[in-house]
Amino acid sequence: MGVPVAGGFGSENINGDPRNQRYRCSIWVETDETSLIVDTGPEFRLQTIRSNIKRVDAVLITHEHMDHIAGLDDLRSYNYVQKSAIPLYTSPRTANSIRQRFSYMFGDNKYPGSTNIDIHETTESFEFNDLTITPLIYNHGKIDVQGYRIGDLSYMTDVKSIPDETKEKVRGSKVLILSGLRWAPDHPTHLTIPEAVELASELKVDQTYLIHMNSYVDHQYSNDKLPDDVKLAYDMLEISL
Repeated sequence: MGVPVAGGFGSENINGDPRNQRYRCSIWVETDETSLIVDTGPEFRLQTIRSNIKRVDAVLITHEHMDHIAGLDDLRSYNYVQKSAIPLYTSPRTANSIRQRFSYMFGDNKYPGSTNIDIHETTESFEFNDLTITPLIYNHGKIDVQGYRIGDLSYMTDVKSIPDETKEKVRGSKVLILSGLRWAPDHPTHLTIPEAVELASELKVDQTYLIHMNSYVDHQYSNDKLPDDVKLAYDMLEISL
């Protein structure tokens, strides 16, 4: 829901550290040839402005929950500037959900001037410009989610459990971005922070950053408790690979 949540409820539980102000999860991957976004949440417009993102060559979507797709409408400004459709890669289930929820963007229902995306349904590795992208499929309660390995970076949000086949695809990454919802034990659809730490240790990635923390997770308190190779991410964190 972002931190603090709408209405500011529970904001007294965390201190004024600016790292405790968290938009919904998304990353921008930039190389010499490519500018790529993973997930477009409700704050996508604001994220692009503060990060000065001037081009979006492609979008990867992990799943259909609105905290990961609500910002798709704001891609249209990039359509206007780039004068082309933006390729979007996701799973077949998520693709169907996007077409239903944003029906005004597609086919005979397409509204003039609305976002123009070209959906590619894939669960297999593919090449995009100078990048090799490998979908990472895992469980999020009642649904599966499709994270992505992009070169030496693996990104997995909304994780509850990961099959062995996906673990093998993650191993060898230099950086893992992994969800860890809260310190409190057990959650039906998300890893807790202790569970995420245990998984990161199993995968033996050099550095893990935790994302998707709820409004009861304080940044500095948590980092002080975590091992050196696992830390909380924060908005506007930059990682070079």
